[in-house]
Amino acid sequence: MVEAVNPCTSAISGKHVVRRNLPKPKRRTKSLLINCEAFGERAYVDGIWSSSIAYRESTSTFYWLGCIDFASTYIYTASSPEGSWEQQSIIPNCYYDAGLLIDDDDTIVAQLSNDGLSEVSTQQVFSTPEDIGTLEGSRFYKRDGQYYIFMTRPANGQYIIKSSSPMQGYGDAHQVLLDMATPISGGGVPHQGSLVSTADDNWYYMGFDSDGWPVITTVNSGWGSNYPFPLPESPVNPTTGTDKFPGTKLGPAWEWNHNPDTSAFSVDDGLTLSAGTVTDDIYSARNTLTRRIHGPEGSETLELDFSGMADGDRAGLALLRDQSAYVGIARDGDSFAVNYVDGITMDTNWETTSPGTVGASEGIQLNGTVWLRIVADIAPGGSNAATFHYSTDGSTFAQIGGSFTMSTDWHFFIGYRYGIFEFATQALGGSVKVVSFKSE
Repeated sequence: MVEAVNPCTSAISGKHVVRRNLPKPKRRTKSLLINCEAFGERAYVDGIWSSSIAYRESTSTFYWLGCIDFASTYIYTASSPEGSWEQQSIIPNCYYDAGLLIDDDDTIVAQLSNDGLSEVSTQQVFSTPEDIGTLEGSRFYKRDGQYYIFMTRPANGQYIIKSSSPMQGYGDAHQVLLDMATPISGGGVPHQGSLVSTADDNWYYMGFDSDGWPVITTVNSGWGSNYPFPLPESPVNPTTGTDKFPGTKLGPAWEWNHNPDTSAFSVDDGLTLSAGTVTDDIYSARNTLTRRIHGPEGSETLELDFSGMADGDRAGLALLRDQSAYVGIARDGDSFAVNYVDGITMDTNWETTSPGTVGASEGIQLNGTVWLRIVADIAPGGSNAATFHYSTDGSTFAQIGGSFTMSTDWHFFIGYRYGIFEFATQALGGSVKVVSFKSE
């Protein structure tokens, strides 16, 4: 067993992976993330750790690998990044913060099997010096016959080691950056980066110097506010705009908070969410559809047809993290109200400590449609404040409740997500129609 902070290689026959062996956590969920719903469990911040993706040109195949719950590494393949992705194997070892390199020659020395789906051997190749401390977030590269392992010192530095062989020693760690100034107030020191090469063999985020070591291109001895960059070969969809859920599939920007109950939602030129769970806890509710928060300052508006809600149902738009709040519709009997709910919390074991309380409520007539809006400031050095609003005509909005301060504690480092939800507090059977989601 190597020390928790030391990277080591493991991989094979043209495929190499950098990983760290870590002790098992004291507390684990009863099952892996992909199986947790079969046991009625949930696993917030207890699932995939720093996955890695690489392309194998000889077979025109993309490989994705990720360590799940500090227990096993899952490997998926696809013919294109858009998918579809298929699970190929499970390696009974955790490649934590892995960096996957698919070699471009016929080297025999390796650590993964020739198909890249099972482990053959592992070997420690580097021990982190005490004066550096922790190194993690390994990324693996090969250039001009040299193998490079690019590592992060959290949360203020980058180091790199290199060797002529993936299985041999890598020498001393070369400091790439440490405590480098940033042009963004409150943005922190640049770290946890990767190297990206283009078709014309240019490298971005890091530039290679003549001696073979990468160096940072600085601006006034600090991190520049902008750099020249390559344009993508195909257009990238913007993170802003209006999604009306066309067709029969969700777009790639959307992600479920749990494994979805496929019988409780449908996409058909609009999204219908049916209550999939009877609970008073939004963290335990199935089929909350989430999307990464938009910054540095953003306004997100949900248009919702709530005419299909059942007695006791709750539906709306949430800021979802370990400290959460939402604006939504509550049906109790024949009465409907717009509620602002805050104080929704979970502890560092991801167990709910409070389902929240109604901080403000306004009665609303059943006219079928409401617009719910969250305005959030996540700018570095900003207020971390969010306000919640609603409208009955889509143009005139009223704030409901006070200002909610978003948490920035490190242990839930994946950050806030917007969540569209519909759950039952009494019995299943209700539903809502999500007409559109607008990000600006």
